[in-house]
Order: sequence, then C-alpha cells, then structure tokens
Amino acid sequence: MSASRKIAFVGLGIMGKPMAVNLVKAGHHVTGFDLSQASIDTVIAAGGHGATSIADAVKDAEVVITMVPADPHVEAVILGEGGVLENVGAGTLVIDMSSITPQTSVKVGQAAREKGVRALDAPVSGGEAGAVEAVLSIMVGGAAEDFAEAKPLFDALGTTVVHVGPAGAGQTVKAANQLIVAVNIQVLAEAVVFLENAGVDLGAALDVLGGGLAGSTVLNRKKANMINREFAPGFRIDLHHKDMGIVTDAARAVGAALPVGAVVAQLVASARANGDGSLDHSALLRGVERLSGRDVEQRVSGARTEAE
Repeated sequence: MSASRKIAFVGLGIMGKPMAVNLVKAGHHVTGFDLSQASIDTVIAAGGHGATSIADAVKDAEVVITMVPADPHVEAVILGEGGVLENVGAGTLVIDMSSITPQTSVKVGQAAREKGVRALDAPVSGGEAGAVEAVLSIMVGGAAEDFAEAKPLFDALGTTVVHVGPAGAGQTVKAANQLIVAVNIQVLAEAVVFLENAGVDLGAALDVLGGGLAGSTVLNRKKANMINREFAPGFRIDLHHKDMGIVTDAARAVGAALPVGAVVAQLVASARANGDGSLDHSALLRGVERLSGRDVEQRVSGARTEAE
C-alpha cells in the first residue's frame, strides 16, 4: 500500500468532516462530497478537494469512505442510482463508517462483490471530539486482507482499530457500544440530579467519582455538558434513538435479553418525543430532571443543530 491514497469521502457531517480533514493531514488525496457546500469548503480549506456529486467524488478514487446518518442514506449513497457502486471501478475498496444495521452492511457487501468491488463496514465510537482528535475506536467487519490494506487509513482516524469479523460484524459490535454508552449516560444523568438535589458540589463530586471504579470515558467527556447544561450535538439523541432500535432488534434476533437496555431505549425515545432529538445525547439529563419535577425548558443552552 502506497503512503498516499486517492480517497473519496462522502458525508461530511459532525463526524465525517473532521475525519476527512484528518486524512488530508495524513497526506492523502481526499475529495469530499456532502449536501452542505460549507462542509465541502472546510475540506478544501484543509488542503483537500471538493466534488459536485457522488459520481464526481469517486470517479478516480482507490478508496471510498461513506459516513452518513442511517440505513436509508447508506443504501441511497452506495446502492442507489448515481451512487458509489455505479461509479467506481472493479477492485475499489468501499468503507462504510456509518452506524447502521448489520443486515444492511451484509447487503452492501454482497452488492459490492457482484460488481467486483471490495467492502468493509467500519463504524466508529468516540463522538465529535474523538473524530476531531483522531482518537476514535474503529470496529471493522469484512475480509482480513481488505482490513490490512485499510489499516493505515484507520490509523489516521483512530487509536483503537480492530478487525472483529466478517461483513456486518463491525455493526454488531457498534450496536453493543451504543447500548453501553446510552446506559452509561442515563446513569450519569441520574447521578447528577441526585447529587444536585442533595446539595453536593457537583464538579467536585464528579471529579472524585471519575478517579474511582465509577470513572468512565462517558463521565470524562459528558460531565461538562451536564454541569453547564450545554447540549450542542456531538452525537444527537435522534441518532442514538436510531441506534437503540438497531441493538434491540439485533438482540431479539439472537435471543439475547436486554432488560436494562430496553428501559434506556424507552428513555431515549421519550427524550426525542419531548423535543430533545437535536441535542447531544448528554441531554438525557433533561429527562431525569423532568421525572424529578424540575422545569427544564429554560435551562438548556447550546441547542444548535448541525447536519450529521
């Protein structure tokens, strides 16, 4: 594998944009495409290139990376008319880094093979901060030899990169990740309300909890959001709601009970139903506040929306 690759990056949202920029910084020739021209301009400003369509982006690419919100977007971008598979040559490596169902990843992999194209499913964990800092955890499904070829690209995006099995395996592991993250955020939110109601210094309490067995990446990354009620989206509740649907369906298919996960899935759905879908998933705190009798509607800041 040469040091520099010709990469098309389709989907320059909260996660995709900094990931594309990090690939430019690593010395790759990156052509970005998104529905937002501002996002394309960010990649150009970093030293990359812009495209006017998917076909334009992928026409000369050795590697195509897609990072879009959900299954319908992946199917449209990769499998649809004017999409990736219609416009790449045989042997191209297509890496979908979206978070979708394992079934859709398997479908993409089969369609790719029929066209002589190689495919990996490589969802990520770490949120916007992890994407910006290039410290993502990347779980990869697909052929081992394709993973080996893509590994230097993944190393420009993350610090924990693991091949977890055949097509769809990456998405299965990502579903488990989203289950763990949602439960952690929910419990952290409950602890925050408990500590505040008890009159404890919240910042000091979370600092000491972070140094013990209760410490976690979720606590470290989300405590400031909760203390300051700043919920600008690093990962939107809307998307976590989608992911909880994926994990509950996948668990049912393999006969795994998720008693706590099922409750948290309902709490995520409740947050969305209460109008918090565009906020960061740390805004699950608002649901706990509602259940605790607080008036939360005037207490949120940073409630901007951004294309994923």
